[in-house]
Order: sequence, then structure tokens, then C-alpha cells
Amino acid sequence: MPTGKKRILLVLADEDTVRLLDKHILAGTAYSVAVARTCEEARRAVGGVRPDLLVLGDGLPDGDHLELAADLLERQPTLPIILFSSSQSKSLPRQAIRLGLVDWITPPVGVDDFQAAVQRGLSRSQHWQDWLHQESTRYTGPLLQQVDELQTLARVGRSVTAELELDRVLSAVVDAAVTLTQAEEGSLLLLDEESGDLTMRAARNFKDEFVRTFRMKANDSLAGQVLESGEPLFIDSENPLKLDTEYLVQSLIYVPISAHGKTIGVLGVDNRQSSRGFEARHAMLLTALADYAAVAIENARLFAETEVERGKLEKILTHNTDGVVVTGLNDSLVLMNPAARKALGVDESDIAGRLAADVIGDRTVLQLMSGESQNTSQVDIQGADGRVYDLQLTAIADIGAVLTLHDISSLKEIDRLKSDFVNTVSHDLRSPLTAILGYVELVGRVGPVNEQQAEFIQRAIASVKNITELITDLLHLGRVELGLDEFETVALLPIIRGTLEGFQPLAHEKSQSLKLDILGNLPVVEGNPVRLRQVLDNLVGNAIKYTPAGGTVDIRAEVQEGQVILRVSDTGVGIPPEEQSRVFERFYRATNVPRETPGTGLGLAITKQIVENHGGRIWVESASTGTTFTVVLPVAQPETKKAAR
Repeated sequence: MPTGKKRILLVLADEDTVRLLDKHILAGTAYSVAVARTCEEARRAVGGVRPDLLVLGDGLPDGDHLELAADLLERQPTLPIILFSSSQSKSLPRQAIRLGLVDWITPPVGVDDFQAAVQRGLSRSQHWQDWLHQESTRYTGPLLQQVDELQTLARVGRSVTAELELDRVLSAVVDAAVTLTQAEEGSLLLLDEESGDLTMRAARNFKDEFVRTFRMKANDSLAGQVLESGEPLFIDSENPLKLDTEYLVQSLIYVPISAHGKTIGVLGVDNRQSSRGFEARHAMLLTALADYAAVAIENARLFAETEVERGKLEKILTHNTDGVVVTGLNDSLVLMNPAARKALGVDESDIAGRLAADVIGDRTVLQLMSGESQNTSQVDIQGADGRVYDLQLTAIADIGAVLTLHDISSLKEIDRLKSDFVNTVSHDLRSPLTAILGYVELVGRVGPVNEQQAEFIQRAIASVKNITELITDLLHLGRVELGLDEFETVALLPIIRGTLEGFQPLAHEKSQSLKLDILGNLPVVEGNPVRLRQVLDNLVGNAIKYTPAGGTVDIRAEVQEGQVILRVSDTGVGIPPEEQSRVFERFYRATNVPRETPGTGLGLAITKQIVENHGGRIWVESASTGTTFTVVLPVAQPETKKAAR
């Protein structure tokens, strides 16, 4: 009997009997004795810690002792109970036998007799415990084995998902195959499509040299049969079977490894010494492991392809002359190619995961990337290397955004040379055009002209005036681009009202409604009043020009976060979406503008340059009907001084 104190519970109501048994008969023995004096105490004691033996007496104050015995045995059928009773009832022995009590002792009792009864009861308890353990092992053994198998499969599955090193994963698959089947050897063969040979990619209990040099023709081999059929193969022979690899096996299982509906290899286990065969469940386990191997092989293939493509992309980005900056959904940087680092003055340190604001110092770039900049169509910056870059931000769903920086320094230089040429030519043409206009107007004064001659004279005068207007706009643009205007503190409200008063007759002539909406008090700005009036005249004049009779032109002004925002909206013909990014280009006119509508195509280019000279921004929003131009100007700071720009 195992060592350790046995737990004996005395359920006795008589104090003298308890004292006799506990202090004299059971004292000093290897027993742990507890006492219960009522049925309720006995139930609690048995329910808490199961005793190895229970001694039950009669005369309990809260119930019949035999009913208590029946109740306890109903809950714990293997609990040995010794009945300690002085009753002379003839039916008591029969009741004790029916209940299954292990012994019946009547007082007075000797020490040896009582201890012998206790030993018989404890022996019965131990016998029942041994039997229960044997039966539970018999029934739970297969379950435990299945649990071990599932745990092994789960471990291999975790290695497939967590490990990218293919050889390690395949070795783990073969090790698991040998462990689960208790085989002597295991191997994983892969098909070389070029040669048609099977090579051993992973193995257990094979010599390393054999594994490295192993090659077997798929044709006319057991593994080849599995490759062709795609079905598992069992070999259980009373006589050893000689394989193509020149060694004998007693038993063997091959299962196919398949990917994308094609068998690409074979997973196998075998016994060379033992005659023990394999079971059908072993094939199921190997099939599951073969699926893991297929997943690992596919993962390795995809990872290799991804690495190749990543290398190509890295080379493209590295050698691309355009700067590329990629951000994630949380505005953190993902990558920045060398061209972008050079343009933005960023060193070669690792920028992955850092916020753009912590790496990039250019405010214009940060405003564009954060969405603060309303103008996303044409944004230029001067880079840290002195070059001029055009910025383009493209949002990519579920990824983030890509910012490209295109070097337009040469285009800017060409544009400057063109502007110089245009300004020079325009200035030189003004004097002869003025003379031509004067002489044409004098033709009618020196003598009579007929009706046709008068018409020709008017056409000549109109043409000269159009050319003169174009030259005037070109000269305005040249002066604005030079930034030579004097700045001062300017109140915008009088300028806005002056523009409205100037265009009121034209709007009345076209039955249009001019509306002004000022939200709050407009603060002063730092700028040139003549140029700011020119901005409003251009925007309101265009709105009236391109809005049909009976339409509406709205001017709205408000202050937001230290900026004055002016919006000029109309209900006229809209600007096609694909052309909105070009409306500020010189000489550009939208394709849906009627040919007879006058204009030089320079008004918006001049307006944009004036706004940018004032440190502001301008952009356009347009639909099929209605267009809104928005101008944002910074509020003048108290410490700002007048300066020439």
C-alpha cells in the first residue's frame, strides 16, 4: 500500500466512543483522523476532502445512520464504510450487505480487531482506486495520444506560420512525422521539374552524405507512383522490400505533397528493422503534415518572389531622379528615396516609422502631406539643394499616400527666359502700336471715307486695342513676377466694395445679381492695395463674363485661424475637371469657353502670382454649373513692417 497518512472519518455521536477510538485505538498510527458528530457534518466532510475510510456509528442526532450511508455511497460508490453499532436488529446485517458496507463491528471491541477491520477497509479502498486508475488509463490512453498528436500538429503549424526558413520548417515536418508514427526513419522528397528526379530536401535518421547526394528517378519508383496518382501508399510485407535506393524496408508510408492541384513531392516514413506496420491514422497524420509542408513551400516561393520584386522596386526608387516619399495611414514615413532625401535635406538615417513632421522641415511639404493645403494641383518648392521641385500627392486606399518631387528647375529657367523675352518685346511694341492706333484714328479726319473703309478702320482699331491689352497684361505679369510692389497695411473691405461698385453697371446690364457676404470683422493684411484690387477685379470680372444673364455672383469673406478667406462664386458654365489644374497657366483658356468671348488667358496667371507674392494661396473648385475661386491671405501681424517685395 502506498505510503502517506490515510484519512479516516469517524461519524459518531457518542463522545466516549470517539475518545476511545481516536485517542487509544488509532493514536500513534499513520492515520489522519477527523470527527463528525452529525449527518450534516459528515456530508460536508466527505464533500470537502474524500476520506479513505469512514467509520459510521448509530444514534446520530439529525438522521438515520443507514440512510446517511446510502446517501454517501450514492455520491461516492467506492467509499469504504465500517458500521460501528451495538444494535441487535436481525435486519441490520442484511441492510449492511445491501448497502455494500465493508465491515460491521459491535462494541466492545478489541484494539487488534478494530485495527484489522480498518486495514481491511483501507485495502478495499486502495484496490478500488487501483482499479479506477487502470480503467481510466485504458479509456483515456487513446484520447491522450490524440491530444499529443494534435499538439504536435499545432506546433508544426505554428512553425509554418512563424518561420520563413524553408529547410527548418521541412525538417520540423519530417521530425513530427517520425515522432507521430514512431517510425525509424523519415524523409521529404521534392520533384526537380527540370530533371524529373526526386531529391531529398529533409530527413531524419539518415546519414548527411546520403541526404546530400540522394537523387532518384521518379519513373518506376514507389515515390513516383505517389506523384502520379496523388494518393498515399502503404507497404507492409512479411519479407523486406528492396527500394530503388538500395536499402530494405519492412514497412513504409508515402503521402503526396500537393500545391495548386499539382503533386510536387512526397513525405514518407519507414521501418527497416522493426516489423511493426503502420495504421490508417498514421496516413491521416502524414497527410496533414504534408499539407503543412506544401504551405511552407508555397510561402517560401511567394517570399522569394516578393524579395525579388522588392529588390527591383528598391533599385527603381534608388535610381529614380524624381523624389518619392511614401507615408502610412498614420502619417508615419514608410520610405524616402535618395532623390527625395537630397531635395528635402534629409540625411541617410533610418526614417521608417517616424512622423513626417519630425523628419521634414519644409512647411509647404508638411501642409500638403497633412491635408492643410487646399491647393493640391500645383505646388512648387525650392529644395535644400537649390533646385525647384513640383509636388504631387497621391492618396492610396488602405496604404497611405505617395508624394513625388519632380525637378522643374530647367523649366523654371526656360519660363524666366521666356518672361524676359516677352517683357522686352512687349515693351518695344507699345510705342509702334500706339503710333499705329493714332494714325488709324486720324484717317477719318483728313478726308471722307466710305462705309466699307470706316468698317475696316474700326476693325483695325479693335485689333490694335486687343494687342495693346495683351501687351499690357504681359507687362503686368512681368512686373508682378519681379515682385517690386511696395507693401503696406491694407483693409480689404473697402477694396471689395470698390470692386463691386465698379462692376455693378455690367452686372445690371446682364441682369445678374451681385451679392456680398462678410462674416465678422475683416482684419487688415500686409500687401499692395492696387494689386489686391487687381485680384478682385480679375475674379469678379471673370465671374460676370462667364455667367449667363440672370445668374448670380457671390463674394464671401471670413476669417479662420489667422487667415482671411475670400471666395468668389458664380452660377455660370463650369470648368471641366481635367482642365482645372491648368486654369492658372499663361494663355490657357478652357475648351468650353466660346470663341467670341474676349480675353487674353493671362488674368488668372497674374492673379495667382499676385496672391503668392502676398504669401497666400488660390485654388478653384468647379462643377458642370458653377465655379468658386478661393483666395487665402495671411492676417497682418502687429510686428510686421512695411517692405518692398
